[in-house]
Amino acid sequence: MPWISDGGGGGSWKPSGGGPWGQKPSSPQPDLEDYLRRAQDRLRSWLPGSGGGLGGARGLLALLLVGVSLWLLSGFYTVGPSEVGLNKIFGRYTGKTGPGLNYNLPYPIGDVDKLAVTTRNTINVGFAYRADGRNAVDLPEESLMLTGDENIADVKFVVIWQIDPVRPEDYAFNIANQRETVKAVAESAMREVIGRSQIQRILTADRRVIEPAVQELMQRILNEYKAGVLVLQVQLQSVDPPEQVIAAFRDVTAAQQDQNRMRNEAEAYANRVVPEARGKAAAMIQEAEGYREQTVAEATGQAARFLKIYEEYKKAPDVTRERMYLETMERVFGGMDKVILDQGSDGQPVVPFLPLGSLLDKPHEGARR
Repeated sequence: MPWISDGGGGGSWKPSGGGPWGQKPSSPQPDLEDYLRRAQDRLRSWLPGSGGGLGGARGLLALLLVGVSLWLLSGFYTVGPSEVGLNKIFGRYTGKTGPGLNYNLPYPIGDVDKLAVTTRNTINVGFAYRADGRNAVDLPEESLMLTGDENIADVKFVVIWQIDPVRPEDYAFNIANQRETVKAVAESAMREVIGRSQIQRILTADRRVIEPAVQELMQRILNEYKAGVLVLQVQLQSVDPPEQVIAAFRDVTAAQQDQNRMRNEAEAYANRVVPEARGKAAAMIQEAEGYREQTVAEATGQAARFLKIYEEYKKAPDVTRERMYLETMERVFGGMDKVILDQGSDGQPVVPFLPLGSLLDKPHEGARR
């Protein structure tokens, strides 16, 4: 759009025509270059050395305040749900913070260390895995240990531990190379426990007591160090004799297992036979006691019967004697297949026509019936 002078002394310029519809605009349009020029002039007035005087000092102070504010705002930090933050001022520990948004003076005055206190860490002693994570490599300098009976045992085990969430500052500031320290304590504790045991018991019965003993000893040593470490578990992977004599030890172990098996079978047989023998003995004792009671009762009854007969005999000796004779004859000859004839008072025999044959047949028939 062409511009023309308004003819005044101010030398101002105005558009030569009206607006887009032939009307004059109510106010001049803003000039972008003019705004930029004014902003540059105003910034120069705030900067020191620009001749602004008091305005330059105030500009420097404002910039300083903005910088300090940004620096202070950089002190906000976030702690994860499984972490603990350790605040430090000039390298000195000042306190710990929990999960969430927290604040500490920013670097270089303050600093924050974040520790994962719920993460379980694993340390392998006596062996290590290759880079592929599949094949394990034996470390004999760690696994070979001397037993109490001066034998050598090849012990491989795993230690599971974590940072103590109650005292994480001990873990961060009291020990250096924390993982190596825990491994060294684990190896030392295992050597002490193995050194108090015998090789045969280590290979058989004592394996289940080695793990808690090593865990307890490790925790006690780390507590003395104030290491801020919790030993969660010790797991034995293998306990074997050295490779050169492992075949002989396996033979010994197999023989011991056979011995234990035979002992168990013998104990089972004894547990089965002894109760049977005791039962038979008790039955025989009860039978003997019953026979004794029966015999004593029969003897007592016969004695009482004899006494009663004797009393009656004293009252009537002839009658009682005759009765006893008849009862005795009846008891003696009652089951016999004979006929006994008594002679008459005059010495004459019985009439010969007596049918003795029929008398002799009747008992036989009765017996057959």
